[in-house]
Amino acid sequence: MTEKTSTFLVTHAEDDSAVLKDVHDGQVHTLSSNPGVEADDAVEATVEPEPPMEVTWSVVEIDDRRPLTVHESDEPPTSHERDIAAEQGVGDLERTERAGIGEIHVLSVPSEETEDAVADVLDDEGTLSRAARLGVNRVEVRSEDGTVSVRYLP
Repeated sequence: MTEKTSTFLVTHAEDDSAVLKDVHDGQVHTLSSNPGVEADDAVEATVEPEPPMEVTWSVVEIDDRRPLTVHESDEPPTSHERDIAAEQGVGDLERTERAGIGEIHVLSVPSEETEDAVADVLDDEGTLSRAARLGVNRVEVRSEDGTVSVRYLP
C-alpha cells in the first residue's frame, strides 16, 4: 500500500488513536496515534500504512481540520424548500445547490414520520460524511409536517 491523500471524517477519537473514514470511497483507516483530531472533525490529510503489517495507519500531513456540527433548527423550511417538496412525491429527495458553498436537500416524507426522518438525518454518519465531502462546517435540519430540509452550510 502507499500514501493516500483525501478528505476524512473522524468517526472515533481517543487520546492515543483515531479512526478516519474516507468520505469519497468509504475506506476506514485506524490510526496508531491521534494527531490532535476529535470525533466529527473533517480532515484533509495524507495517511500511510505502518509497516510491517500495514494494518494501522499514520498521518503524514494534515492540510486542513475543521469541526463539523449537525443541529435541528427551530426555523421551518423556506418557501422555496416547501415548493420543492410540494412538487415531488413522498419518499423523494431533491438536491439543489446553494449560492456559494453547500447544498440543500429536500425530503418529502409522510407527515406522521417527519420527526423520525429528522432524527434519522441527525444520527446518520452519512450526513457528516456528505458535509465533509462538500467542504462545509455545519448542517442545519429544518422541518414541518411532511417536509425535511437538510442545509449544508459553510
